[in-house]
Amino acid sequence: MERVSGRRDKQASVAADAAVGVKAAIAAERRELADLFEGLRAEEWNTPSLCEGWRVREVVAHMSMGFRLSLPATLGALVKARGNLHRMTDRVARKDAAAHSVSELSAFLRDNAHHPWTPPVGGLRAALGHDVVHGLDVTAALGLERRVPEDRLRILLDDIKPRGLKFFGVDLGGVRLCAEDMDWSYGSGAPVYGAAQDLLLLAFGRRLPHGRLRGEPSSRFTSR
Repeated sequence: MERVSGRRDKQASVAADAAVGVKAAIAAERRELADLFEGLRAEEWNTPSLCEGWRVREVVAHMSMGFRLSLPATLGALVKARGNLHRMTDRVARKDAAAHSVSELSAFLRDNAHHPWTPPVGGLRAALGHDVVHGLDVTAALGLERRVPEDRLRILLDDIKPRGLKFFGVDLGGVRLCAEDMDWSYGSGAPVYGAAQDLLLLAFGRRLPHGRLRGEPSSRFTSR
């Protein structure tokens, strides 16, 4: 019995240490992105992002929605959108993008670097994914060369699961994702090669700009 209890205590300790690491990664990502966003030119804020229908401005506004909207306000917005989460987030992002200056939108991220918000499903890893992927929605669209640190990418890439791919509408049937800049792959079939962070975007349902992926099936995941 003591052996079982000790094993459980060790597992709990490992899980707690992992959570601390993810929280630190989230805070660092938010601060770094806030710095990057503050340096964008006015025209870049109005450039289309990889999020269909959103400019950079809407993406950055959306990134801080969970910090600024109380639960009652969020539920109220969801009711107004007739229960459609996509419609609700789109409306809020457009409203907030118009209501706040670009310096305010950037500051929301920095000021909330340690905010405990997490998405409804997925916990801390999903919160990190939210920040990293939306940051890439901006940098990939603008052609910026920011590289997400490998330890953050590893947390997210190692957490890819079939149900997550299904949620984002990603079909990897017959495809193997192969990172060119780190030791990681996923799936089986014809290889698609690319930078690890580009493959992460692919796994989150994004279509990549031309030239960022290689391999015969890559056209399936490239912008039309």
